[in-house]
Amino acid sequence: MCYYNSINLDKGNKVSLNGIIKELPIIQRPLQSGFEYGDWAIIKPGDFDFVFELAHWELIAPWVNSSLEVMKGREKFNTLNATAERLLESKLFKQPALKRRCLVLSSGFYEWRHFTPIGTKKDIAYPYHICVKDKPYFFMAGIYQPWVDVESGEMMDTFSIITTKANTLMSQIHNKKKRMPTILNEQQAAAWLSPNLSPAEIMELASTQIENDLLKAYTIKKDFRTTYDPKEAFHYEELDALNL
Repeated sequence: MCYYNSINLDKGNKVSLNGIIKELPIIQRPLQSGFEYGDWAIIKPGDFDFVFELAHWELIAPWVNSSLEVMKGREKFNTLNATAERLLESKLFKQPALKRRCLVLSSGFYEWRHFTPIGTKKDIAYPYHICVKDKPYFFMAGIYQPWVDVESGEMMDTFSIITTKANTLMSQIHNKKKRMPTILNEQQAAAWLSPNLSPAEIMELASTQIENDLLKAYTIKKDFRTTYDPKEAFHYEELDALNL
């Protein structure tokens, strides 16, 4: 699942949707875990075009009344991701999917491949960094839900990243659950923000699998979460190459 993300936006990075071009703010986050329950960069529809904002990564249901209830809910399940196949069947995700779709900006995400090296009996998890080739950023499909903490009065947008069945490449990397984020090209991203999508069109876009050859995936250090450069490539001699 997509729980570890990166975003690296420099000065001059722009986004173009439906012929409207806007400059993105400078953001440098080489690694962030969804389990930090912090904010993340999203794009959502505005009154006339689209708007950029930092939203809370974890979709919170409107019937949840306080931060304490949010924390208790995490003990049972997390809402960092939303499964595409069940998007319109879920009490929690259905209305956001129908009415409040957003784009989650990413420069790359992190996932683990389980592999048993020759001479060993136990699976070892090898981390990978995955990004879209030659792109400083790309779009993940998301859904968002405005939320108010009844006790404190705090208001914020909350969101989930849509995940779909893994393509051939990601099936080899995320080879336990075989899932991947729904990555959209510019045309699909613009359509995802459209208010006029039918349920069938929503499901079709939510289940999009990016083509294998558009992705770049490579191994990184096992302690990448504590290193200066989490995206630094690292080679494992015992690990079989991916079948590309």
